[in-house]
Amino acid sequence: MSIITISVLVIVSIVLIILLTSVVRLNAFVSLFAVSLLLAIVTLPEQSVIEVLKQGFGNTMASIGFLIIFGAIIAVVLDQTGGAASIAGFILSKTGAKNAASAMGLTGFIAGMPIFCDSGFIIMSGLARSFSAKAKVALPFVAFVLATSLYSVHCLIPTHPGALAAAGIMEANLGNLILLGTLAAIPGALTAFWWIKWKTTKGKGEDVHEYELTENETQKQVDLPPVSLSFLPVVVPILLIAVGSLLTVFRAPETNVLVHTLVFLGQPVIALLVGVLLSLLLIRKPKISLLNNLIEGAIQKAGPILVVTAAGGMFGLVIKETGIGAYAGSLLLETGMGLAVPFLIAFLLKTAQGSSTVAIITAASFVTPMLPSLGLDSETGKLLTMLAMGAGSMMVSHANDSYFWVVSRFTGISMNTTLKVYTSATAIMGITVFACVWIASKFMLG
Repeated sequence: MSIITISVLVIVSIVLIILLTSVVRLNAFVSLFAVSLLLAIVTLPEQSVIEVLKQGFGNTMASIGFLIIFGAIIAVVLDQTGGAASIAGFILSKTGAKNAASAMGLTGFIAGMPIFCDSGFIIMSGLARSFSAKAKVALPFVAFVLATSLYSVHCLIPTHPGALAAAGIMEANLGNLILLGTLAAIPGALTAFWWIKWKTTKGKGEDVHEYELTENETQKQVDLPPVSLSFLPVVVPILLIAVGSLLTVFRAPETNVLVHTLVFLGQPVIALLVGVLLSLLLIRKPKISLLNNLIEGAIQKAGPILVVTAAGGMFGLVIKETGIGAYAGSLLLETGMGLAVPFLIAFLLKTAQGSSTVAIITAASFVTPMLPSLGLDSETGKLLTMLAMGAGSMMVSHANDSYFWVVSRFTGISMNTTLKVYTSATAIMGITVFACVWIASKFMLG
C-alpha cells in the first residue's frame, strides 16, 4: 500500500473518530477501538494487528493508570470534605473572582515546570471546578486555561522527558534551554488564555455555559477544613515531583541516602500516593465505611477515564506503526527551510501519533544530522531548533493524545467542546511560539 493511501486513511480515521463521538454521540471507547482496529487491519501486517492494539492500550495504561486512580481519589476527597472549596475560596479572596482563570493559569504554569501536564491536571482539576463554581465562570474557560498552561511548559522545558531526551540527542545546553524554554512558553500560554477566553465568553455556538457549575460547596465557611490542611494533598505531590525532577536533571548522586529517598518520593506515582494519604487528614470522622465509599466513588470516576485514555494511546500507536510520521519527516528534511523544518516535522509527528514526547524525540533524531545544511549547527542554532521542535510538539492535541482525554474526562466537558476550544488553543500556542522563535532567530543568528 502506498504512503499516500495510508496518509489518506489516517486522516479519514481521525475525522471518523471526531464524527462518531461528537455527531453520532457514540461512546468514546467504542469509537476509538473500532476505528483503531479498522485502521490496523487495513494498514498493518495481519499478524501484528492485535499486538499493536494491546501494546498501545497497555503502555498507556501502565504509564498513567496509577496517576489517574490516585488523582481521582485526591479529587474526590477534596470535593467531598470541602477541601477544594476551601482552597478556591482562599485563592479567590486574594485574586478576586474576575481573575479566577488568570490565577488558575499562573498556578498551572508554575506547577507545570517540574511535573508532567497530565499529573498536574489530574491533581488540580478539582480546583478548576471549584474556581468555576465560586467565581461563576464557565468551567471550560478555567479548565482549559489550566490545561494549556501546564501544556506550554511541558513541551518546551527540559525538566520533561521529551525536551530532555531531545536536548541530549542534539547536545544542547540544558541551562540555557530551561531559560529560553520558559521565556518561549509565556507567549504561548498567554495566547492560549486569550483564545480560550474569547471562545468561551463570546458564545460562539459551543454551548460552553452548559458546564457552569452550581456550587456543591454549599457548606458554610465555618464547616470547611483549614486552608493549610486542604493545600497539602495538592502542594506536597507537586513539590516532591519538582525536587525529584531537578535532582534527576542535575544528576545528583543517588548513593546519598537523602537524594535517593527524594528521587523515589519524586516519582509521580509515589508523590500522588503521598497526596492520597495527606488527603485522608481532611476526613473529620474517619471510618472504614466512609473511606471505602470515597475510594469506590473515585474508582468509579477513574474507570471510564482510564479506558478512554488508554484507547487514545492505542489509536496513537496504530498511527505511529503506519510509518506516516517518519515519511513526512524525511520529505521535509529535503526542503532546506531552516527552522521551519524541525517545527513542521515535530508538528506532523505530534498530529499523527499523539505524544508530544515521542514527537520531539523523533524530530530530534531526524534533524540532528541535518543541522549543518540547515545552518543551525551552532550552540544558538541548536537552542532555537529545540524551541522550534517544542512548538511543533504542541500542535495539535486531539483524539489520539492521552492528555486530550485526561482534560476532557476529568472535567466532564464533551469531546466536541474540547476539540473546538482546547484543541484549537494548542494550534494557536504552537504557531505563536514558533513565530516568536523565528523572530528571535533573526537577531540571535545574525
